[in-house]
Amino acid sequence: MTFSQSSRVPELLRIGPRIAILPVVHGSGQFALTVRRWMLEESFDCVAVPLPPSFQQPVEEAVLDLPTPSIVIQPTMANFQPPGQSWESTSWSAESDQDNESDQDDDEVVPYSYVPVDPCQSVIMAVRAAMGERIHREYIDLETDRYRPYATVMPDPFAVRHVSPEKFAAAVLPSITRPPDQQTRDSMVHMAIRLTELEKKHQRILLVTSVLHWPWIREAYQHLHDSYSDSAAAIQRPEHEEVCQPTRYPVKPRTLMFLFGELPFITGLHERARAELEDDDDIQIDGVKELLLAARDSYKKELGNRARRVTPLHLSKCLQYIRNLSLIHRRMTPDLITIVTAAKQILGDQFALHVAELANQYQDASPTAAKTGGEALDMVPEVTLGIDQARLPDGEVVPLVSRLPGPPISWCTLRLQRRPDTSEKDRWKYQWNPYSQCSYPPEDDLIEDFRTRVFDRAQAIIGNDLAVTEKFTTSVKDGIDIRDTLRHWYEKQIYVKVVPPSRGMLDACVMLFDSPADPRDYPWRTTWFAEHQTESTLALFATHFQDQMVGPGIGMSVYGGAMFLYPPVVIPDVWQDSRLDYAETLEERLIAAACLHSRGREIALLSSLPPGPGWRRLARRHKKYLIHVPLSSFSDEQVQRLRMVHVLNGSEVRSYAEDFIRRI
Repeated sequence: MTFSQSSRVPELLRIGPRIAILPVVHGSGQFALTVRRWMLEESFDCVAVPLPPSFQQPVEEAVLDLPTPSIVIQPTMANFQPPGQSWESTSWSAESDQDNESDQDDDEVVPYSYVPVDPCQSVIMAVRAAMGERIHREYIDLETDRYRPYATVMPDPFAVRHVSPEKFAAAVLPSITRPPDQQTRDSMVHMAIRLTELEKKHQRILLVTSVLHWPWIREAYQHLHDSYSDSAAAIQRPEHEEVCQPTRYPVKPRTLMFLFGELPFITGLHERARAELEDDDDIQIDGVKELLLAARDSYKKELGNRARRVTPLHLSKCLQYIRNLSLIHRRMTPDLITIVTAAKQILGDQFALHVAELANQYQDASPTAAKTGGEALDMVPEVTLGIDQARLPDGEVVPLVSRLPGPPISWCTLRLQRRPDTSEKDRWKYQWNPYSQCSYPPEDDLIEDFRTRVFDRAQAIIGNDLAVTEKFTTSVKDGIDIRDTLRHWYEKQIYVKVVPPSRGMLDACVMLFDSPADPRDYPWRTTWFAEHQTESTLALFATHFQDQMVGPGIGMSVYGGAMFLYPPVVIPDVWQDSRLDYAETLEERLIAAACLHSRGREIALLSSLPPGPGWRRLARRHKKYLIHVPLSSFSDEQVQRLRMVHVLNGSEVRSYAEDFIRRI
């Protein structure tokens, strides 16, 4: 039995009447989905795996443990460390191997080879599906002690979401060069010979291999059959080398970034969709949205009220930025550096940190994660991965090369302001001088500008209360009053508004950001005096700055409420003044202080709700009048940023404060 006319396997991807070959880009979740779709749509009785037979047992044991990832490492037969040389100082790459016929020198450190047991790896997906469907597996690659990887830059694998695999392979074919080293060429010939042997025992064979290998496997297979048909001498079969037995290890979770082809977060979404039988065709795109939403929740959970508001508009702008950066880099899907850069530019360092941390977290959503062999693997120490290297359980750091190499990866550096750890915060708190503190000038400018806007808004409210309307004669005065004009439309008369000059002055403003305020949440209460004539005298209650240390001599606090007197005057400490002891709450004390020290009749009050009868009676006690400015008339994002105040332990801290103060 061979492939029928109704088979969906295209002619281009058939290298024989019984053999189908699926070229893939290793490490691509989209190609892993394509492999799964092929194995569901077609009926294969054998899967040819492009790995040496020595890897079969540990790899299939690791596949049984999925979705828990692991790594299968094969050391070389004679790999030793030269005297005075460390693993980290030794570099090795396929590009430096220009001599294809000669072996490496004995004194050169040879990298260990490994197979990443990654759910988004196409070959692993083929093995996983074959094991689930009880399909026979044959590992057909050549045993090599010193493995030389062969990889090059490939188009974005997401293209296979919109084009068929044969069109993708045909488009890439002109750019595929012949393997440069003899080992890879021998491997192609050996796999072709093994396929010839397999087609004598099986009817439908599927080979999942790299898109860089399939033309040369096909060529070797055709040449092999041409030699047989012409009764010529058979192609000389490459010989296996003596190799060590591979060993399977668990991987430290925080280093899974170096094992997976996709982001660990995206890989976790693929596994969740598999466990819950959801559609996972668009996870590589929708997963970026889920990553940003998860980062938003984590960001809010850590910072609470101090977090800036992340609106759908912000996320839309961030996604648009990600798309544009991806197109600039000639990619269809974003990489991690693109996502984090966009998050940093749109929403700041804090949010970008959460994006980077969550992108590196692999969420195993399957309820049946503990499978055969899992308990035994838990007893094995973890391997810590790095850039082309690993720290083995015995502490030895060894270089690594993958037997399923994806496209080359370029590592970039992005500067993000890191969070201080607990020991640093404790040390900064211990070194704090309680007799010296001052504000951060850029924040002073912001809050003073906001105070001016509140004054202007209150002046406008005062003018609107005194406005009157009259019939239009020769001037529109302060504008046409539409309401009265429509009310008297039957008179065919236009009414205009007359706003008399405002009387009095505004020199006091009370801002209540959290009302009613719990005194236990705002233990820090102080009065600050102006350093120059453009600043106000400020009394405030806020969270304690030493509870949130952000740098040496730098603490952060959050306003609960504040009182401003401008022009600045010298007053007793509001929180120690016995004349204000009749006030029962923090808000009443600030309002009473503003009424006591204000020279004008009106007091601007910024709050979420209008002042109640108790606050108005308090103002009348001092013959004052409260002008309410709704807090909702200003954007939540602006208010949240203004509520955060950094306290510096002396004016000398201002010289380096901007290096530690993170824009939330």
